[in-house]
Amino acid sequence: MDFIDPHIHMVSRTTDDYERLARSGCVAISEPAFWAGFDRGSAEAFRDYFRQLIDFECKRALLFGIQHFCWLCINAKEAENVKLSRDVIAMIPEFLDMPGVLGIGEIGLNKNTPNECTIFEEHVDLAASRDELMLIHTPHLEDKYMGTRMIIDMLRADSRVQPDRVLIDHVEEHTVKLALEAGYWCGMTLYPTTKCTPARAADIIEACGTDRIMVNSAGDWGVSDPTAVPKFIFEMRARGHSEDVIRKVVYENPRTFFGKSKRFDFRPRG
Repeated sequence: MDFIDPHIHMVSRTTDDYERLARSGCVAISEPAFWAGFDRGSAEAFRDYFRQLIDFECKRALLFGIQHFCWLCINAKEAENVKLSRDVIAMIPEFLDMPGVLGIGEIGLNKNTPNECTIFEEHVDLAASRDELMLIHTPHLEDKYMGTRMIIDMLRADSRVQPDRVLIDHVEEHTVKLALEAGYWCGMTLYPTTKCTPARAADIIEACGTDRIMVNSAGDWGVSDPTAVPKFIFEMRARGHSEDVIRKVVYENPRTFFGKSKRFDFRPRG
């Protein structure tokens, strides 16, 4: 089955992982801007990183028949440095109109600090002023519920934000309904320890349905599996779900959401 991975950090993966994804049925990915495994010291480092996402990773993916799209921001892990964050945010408009850039992301909260909230709101202002899509990171483990509530409150405070143009990622059993009931799109990250497993994601689909929800692998610097989405497909098949239901979650939903960006130049296979 063809699938789209809507959140995977391929800069942290080897070229062999592109081959594994292609053999598993991946036809497109979207890569949010993220932490580099260490805190960067200048806005110019982000300029090079954005060029890597937009140019190099796109070409590397296409070698395996995978379309690559990306998002731009300074991640919440580095948002404690407010000056650096503002320098990066000021630079982002230079890149937003380039091919394959879907919007602003992954923005959000990490430890739910005041500085993170400030930089989140400034990212939201940039996205809203340009009518860009947003992809949002929710915190890990014990900070997730509170952080998700804080994020939704900040989004609601800006009357320009349209919920159907926002994807709230890393939802779990205790946060998925907060996002869905507020009208946002949701992403479930299939991560070995700190997020969802394929089985838990299938449980959530069975409880909440398939509207405005998708699954991703994250595939970042930590222990993660870039082929987690195919494992979700196998889990859903094992439970007797139809191919149409599975395809909606792993292909149609991300395609529909990303299609709200004028720079989602997706070319279906076949």
